[in-house]
Amino acid sequence: MTQLRWSPFREIEELFDRYNRVIGGSTQAALPSGNAGGREALARPDWLPAVDILEKKDSFVLKVELPEVKKEDVKVSVDNGLLTISGERRMEVDEEDKETQQRRVERLYGSFSRSFTLPEEADEGAIDASYRDGMLMLTIPKTEKPAPRAIEVKVH
Repeated sequence: MTQLRWSPFREIEELFDRYNRVIGGSTQAALPSGNAGGREALARPDWLPAVDILEKKDSFVLKVELPEVKKEDVKVSVDNGLLTISGERRMEVDEEDKETQQRRVERLYGSFSRSFTLPEEADEGAIDASYRDGMLMLTIPKTEKPAPRAIEVKVH
């Protein structure tokens, strides 16, 4: 009998995947703006990069596929245990080349945003990010969990 370790990342991703299959879209929601009358409350990003999440003995690793996305167009932020990766993939159009016509465009372009809740043992102050060949690699070290201790209760 094989025993699987519980992974909060895996459970969240599976939940999002099931939700996406049901509604056929993204789970990312934008906040409604003051003048939009709530129409943007369910706005979706144009595309979502694929993400692999690995757990090692001393860290978590996120591998994010960002083909044709420039490093300057990627933002990684952490706020209260929520890791957010956002940015934009732009379509390169040569305005001077009048002879080239786009016959078909199947790849998606535009803004994206992915958010992940970090587990308690993640050290959000020591996240390391590297970017090479269209792959964003985030390494999130684990912190030492404090050892459980017994507290004596005194009766007065």
